[in-house]
Amino acid sequence: AEDCTQEAFIQAWNKLDKFRGDSAFATWLHRIAVNAVLGRFRKSKRERDRIQAVADVQPARVSTGDGGELRDLAEAVDRLPERARHVFVLNAVYGYSHDEAAGMLGIATGTSKAQLHRARRLLVQQLEQEGFTA
Repeated sequence: AEDCTQEAFIQAWNKLDKFRGDSAFATWLHRIAVNAVLGRFRKSKRERDRIQAVADVQPARVSTGDGGELRDLAEAVDRLPERARHVFVLNAVYGYSHDEAAGMLGIATGTSKAQLHRARRLLVQQLEQEGFTA
């Protein structure tokens, strides 16, 4: 909410010379604020859609001569809890920072860090159970 408010005031300041006075200043400012909120919702929905697309991707069937370790890793990632998997994919696979991943997922940066730690710990446990050594 604070981000939208700040964004609305910045837009109002930048467009102050375009205020014609046809309506009350408060009405004009209100419209800018509403547009800022709607823009934020559209941006947020696009980000959620991108994250969902990442989550919906099925693990690739990788055929390697080394026993299929990549396939095993992809399957282990797929078995992670949803939030941990999303953070892991955004951070480890796509290279987003904790701040960026947290913003896309609507969580705190600290939560992103905790979920990445959890994902790594669970991956190690899963792979060790399957006979891999860390």
